[in-house]
Amino acid sequence: MIDNSDLPIGFTMELAQHSDILNRFAGLPEAQRNSIIDGARSVDSRDEMRNYVESIFKEPKNSFF
Repeated sequence: MIDNSDLPIGFTMELAQHSDILNRFAGLPEAQRNSIIDGARSVDSRDEMRNYVESIFKEPKNSFF
């Protein structure tokens, strides 16, 4: 269970816009969720937060292709 009081409001709002990311985030172990939340606390703008949330589960590009 995720305690909303621990989440930065901008992070919560962006997760609400990305239900697929929200579901994957909720399924992570607590330590990983806390690490992502800590990263969200250092984001300064709405655009940065959108990029941060969208990048959480983005697959890294494979340089072999």
